[in-house]
Amino acid sequence: MEGFIILVVFILVVVTLVLKAIVLVPQGEAAIVERLGRYTQTLNSGLNFIIPIIDRVREKVDTRERMVTFPPQAVITEDNLTVAIDTVVTFQVNEPDRAIYGIDDYIFGVEQITTATLRDVVGGLTLEETLTSRDYINRRLRGELDEATAKWGLRIARVELKAIEPPPSIQQSMEKQMKADREKRAMILTAEGTREADIKTAEGRKQAQILAAEGNKHAAILAAEAERQATILRAEGTRAATYLEAQGNARAIQKVNAAVKASQLTPEILAWQYLEKLPELANKDGNTVWMIPSQFGDSLESFARAFGKKDADGVFRYEPPAVSRETKEEAEQGRDENWFDMSTNPELARAVAAANEVANRPVDDPVAAAAGNTPERKKNRRAESAQPTQPEQLGGQNRPAAVEPATPDAPAAPSVPSGKRDLPSAPGTGNTTAGGGAHSTDRPDFSGWSRDPYAPENGQ
Repeated sequence: MEGFIILVVFILVVVTLVLKAIVLVPQGEAAIVERLGRYTQTLNSGLNFIIPIIDRVREKVDTRERMVTFPPQAVITEDNLTVAIDTVVTFQVNEPDRAIYGIDDYIFGVEQITTATLRDVVGGLTLEETLTSRDYINRRLRGELDEATAKWGLRIARVELKAIEPPPSIQQSMEKQMKADREKRAMILTAEGTREADIKTAEGRKQAQILAAEGNKHAAILAAEAERQATILRAEGTRAATYLEAQGNARAIQKVNAAVKASQLTPEILAWQYLEKLPELANKDGNTVWMIPSQFGDSLESFARAFGKKDADGVFRYEPPAVSRETKEEAEQGRDENWFDMSTNPELARAVAAANEVANRPVDDPVAAAAGNTPERKKNRRAESAQPTQPEQLGGQNRPAAVEPATPDAPAAPSVPSGKRDLPSAPGTGNTTAGGGAHSTDRPDFSGWSRDPYAPENGQ
């Protein structure tokens, strides 16, 4: 029985010694081992073995990064103002043996060194610099703390200023200053906004006035261009009407001349008609006084001598020349009753279309168009100079000239096919008789519209 008890005791002792020899260190911690009261080794995380009774674990040290918040510290700035600063220090134990044997309480040591370093750094700054130089203070604190705690086996990871609280009176002054600054900036921004708005409004009015002036200018230029084209068209129409009237008068004179020739009037008949009209002139109302020349008989005698031949009895008698067959046909035929009908005249229709094209021609640049210097205007001018004018398109003949009346010796004898509505043209473009009289069966000639239709041609 005693042997059994001894065996049990031996087993218990062995188990106890084995348990004493096994040391389990958690992750993120380190164990300081002393042998007979002297540091021997540092056990890392995991399963470790020591010599029982001789070795013992003095302390386990946390090797993770630790964040320690210190209470507010009263610090005096360079301008003798007291501020309370809260600091937060983040550190890590890299050498646990130095942290245990180098200082009694490394956390308290970090706090004291932080306070001293903070007072040293802030004492060289003013209050305003302290409030605006957090990064500078953090770097200074971290550098000096890291250097001071290196012998303790600590590594300072980060130092942050949690809060900087100036005295209440300073806070009120700062609040007033900040409020005044904000009001000042607000007033400045309001004034700048008003100025920008006024500038934008003025620029908008300026642009609107410029655009309105340009619009009025373009409208005036277009109106002037339209008036110019309308004036040109009216002038061309007046010229055409004048020319047609002149042609009609010439045609009427030719008809009267042909009728007179066909009637074979004698000087006696003309003299009798002259005497017959004298009483009618005298009977007309008005204050007109008619003077009958005293040599009236001599005038009749000279008229008879000029146109008559003296017979054997001494009397001057007028013998009218023989009337040609063409003159009789022209006097008898009334084929000119529709001579002024231009409703079916294709040449005049083309002239009207050309005039409408000119009137409807767009103006690309009003300013350059008014000056006549646009590329389109120059191109149109070259094209117009190369193409026939409107009168040339109508008649296709030379410019008009005065129609020479046929003489009594050689009356004009135009040959006109019956049923064809023809218009007289200028001399040189129609049929000309041997006596110098001219009569044309062509359409009216408008080629002289660009110059004086009755000016001499080729310097004649």
